[in-house]
Amino acid sequence: MNQEAMVVCPQPEAAESGIDILRAGGNAVDAAVATALAQTVVDPLMCGIAGFGTAAVYKPGERVHEYFDFHSPAPLAAREEMWQDLLEGETPDGFGFILKGRVNDIGPQSIGTPATLKGLEAMHRAHGRLPWKQVVEPAIRWAEDGFFVRPGMHAFWIDEPTMGRVGNLERLQYCEDSRQLYCRPDGRPKPIGAPLRNEGMARVLRQIAEEGSEPFYRGDLARQMVAHLQSLGALITLEDLAQYEVTRNAPLVGSYRGRTVTTNQPPGGGAMLLQMLNILEPFDLGALEHNGPEYIRLVCEAMKKATADKDRFIGDPKFFDVPLQQLLSKDLAREAAAQIRAGQRFSVERVNPGAPVPRDTTHLSVVDGDGNAVSMTHSLAMPSGIVTPGMGFFYNGCMGVFDPRPGRAGSIRPGKSRFTSSCPTMTFTQDGQLDVVLGAPGGTQIAMGVLQVLLNVIDHDMEMQAAVSAPRFSSTSNAIDVCNRIPRHTTRQLEADGYTVRRNPYNYTIGWVHAVQVCADGLHGGADPGRDGVAYQLRLP
Repeated sequence: MNQEAMVVCPQPEAAESGIDILRAGGNAVDAAVATALAQTVVDPLMCGIAGFGTAAVYKPGERVHEYFDFHSPAPLAAREEMWQDLLEGETPDGFGFILKGRVNDIGPQSIGTPATLKGLEAMHRAHGRLPWKQVVEPAIRWAEDGFFVRPGMHAFWIDEPTMGRVGNLERLQYCEDSRQLYCRPDGRPKPIGAPLRNEGMARVLRQIAEEGSEPFYRGDLARQMVAHLQSLGALITLEDLAQYEVTRNAPLVGSYRGRTVTTNQPPGGGAMLLQMLNILEPFDLGALEHNGPEYIRLVCEAMKKATADKDRFIGDPKFFDVPLQQLLSKDLAREAAAQIRAGQRFSVERVNPGAPVPRDTTHLSVVDGDGNAVSMTHSLAMPSGIVTPGMGFFYNGCMGVFDPRPGRAGSIRPGKSRFTSSCPTMTFTQDGQLDVVLGAPGGTQIAMGVLQVLLNVIDHDMEMQAAVSAPRFSSTSNAIDVCNRIPRHTTRQLEADGYTVRRNPYNYTIGWVHAVQVCADGLHGGADPGRDGVAYQLRLP
């Protein structure tokens, strides 16, 4: 048994809720569910009960290690060809398509089937210890008693729209209920420190605490939601809600330098993560200058190879035959490594690349005193901007990432879930002991952030907070994106070698990793400085 427990996530209020549940005798699953529900209240553009997610549950005492995948499928009324004539471009990082009229990006048709609430309930029913009502209560308190606008939240709200994409402020302003909750009378978002309360969501959560998810998926809440959404022209029906089911999967298992790495199945981003680790394993990364030109070049070529393969081969396995054996082959990875060593550059094709999309996602990592652990990433994708009057929560905008071109891995199909880079991950030592629990928000950059933290820990022997805080870079296109703490003398060398380098104005960006490392001297947390995150520790008797 550990002598401590830990919750790490981007919202102090949510982490506090998880710690309170652990203090009350809950296990890691109870704490994760309470944390996630609190996140839906205190970070309303990042996640919500009408969102989607993917979560790893590890309970060694019961030999449990599984994933709860609650992806958001396209409505049953969706059709593969319905938007093919509206295509204007693709985001350069591959996380979404720009369509005429922005129908996939904001508004009623951007909404996929809500999944998060059912996912959280399924996790708790299978592995929780405390009563459901008790783990929902902290979220209700935040909604009723209030919280305030945090710096990271406010910065996200005022992101400027670019190249036809909808800005986050427009999402906040899209409907009357949202404007009342989050904006000042002149339409500007409420300032840092402004108090927020959400009585409508408190009422919804109170009913869910008493009755579970049934009213949300089959009862009076479902009927209220669908009546409102269909009045706006949404594709969602009562049948979509009633038929929705959570998928329980075995982990996708790989290895890196003697450690076992477990992550999620497609359409999650786990296969990308394992493929990149496999490609990089033949290189002595620890001998290279960390974040030096050659290091960045090698890692970015692995990123580009995995991105190009993802675009071609990874989709919802219920609809698309994903060649996992090929993607995760160590032999094929060694061939790719040899090509990189020989100077080959992989190419990522984009249609009319426009602006990158917002990163509307959150994450939590929990380890309890019995060694149980949860890693969960959940999201709204790009929020639809719609709140049903009196209910207080945003619906997801999951349709924005589907490929409007028929016949592709990411094409629209009724009931199909789209690819997500989310990859909640755990690693284990050679003797099978839990080592690292991690994941991140960050759109298509999630796998890239998780990859670099693992390399920092394993190849560069960094302590977890240092590993999470180190500068990051990415290549999900033919350019290399760097945060502003990568020195210009480094990027000048890459440019001299023919690479296009795009400098991000933020010091902390490209995924926002939140992690726990299990060490001989206790639990070490890493909360990404690019968010308002915390690593809260509970000392056990």
